[in-house]
Amino acid sequence: MKKIGLLSDTHSYLDDAIFKHFDSCDEIWHAGDFGNIELVDTLAAFKPLRGVYGNIDGKEVRAMFPEQNRFTCEDVDVYMIHIGGYPKHYQPVVKNIMQVNPPKLFISGHSHILKVMYDKDYACLHLNPGAAGKHGWQKVRTILRFIIDGDSIQNMELIELGPK
Repeated sequence: MKKIGLLSDTHSYLDDAIFKHFDSCDEIWHAGDFGNIELVDTLAAFKPLRGVYGNIDGKEVRAMFPEQNRFTCEDVDVYMIHIGGYPKHYQPVVKNIMQVNPPKLFISGHSHILKVMYDKDYACLHLNPGAAGKHGWQKVRTILRFIIDGDSIQNMELIELGPK
């Protein structure tokens, strides 16, 4: 069993509350737009960190993270990309992956819109944690926390960090 803290679109801002909310997590996953390498280093020093780079991330962040990250957590096939869309509105590269070899869990960021959606066409759960940073048009900063136990994704928690 692994407890996961998921965030995205920090844009160089790391709310101290994240450390409290992710303290019990085994890993932190970041769906891109870290903003700077110092934020990466701070998160990686706190918990094991997985992620993808986003469209605003510079060469230092891009050297540490791939554009797309496919991995297994427990028995769950996970696919993460910053700009990926969502069910019925996938970006072309994601649509191709869904048609050929869909994951059980698809994670994207970029939109700053929190989404937890099940795609019945591909038997896949889609997560977008919204934006944890202060840059962007979101009104409330959000993160997600959940558990992966074997092949089960459970105990999904939406955490509001406060207004932008």
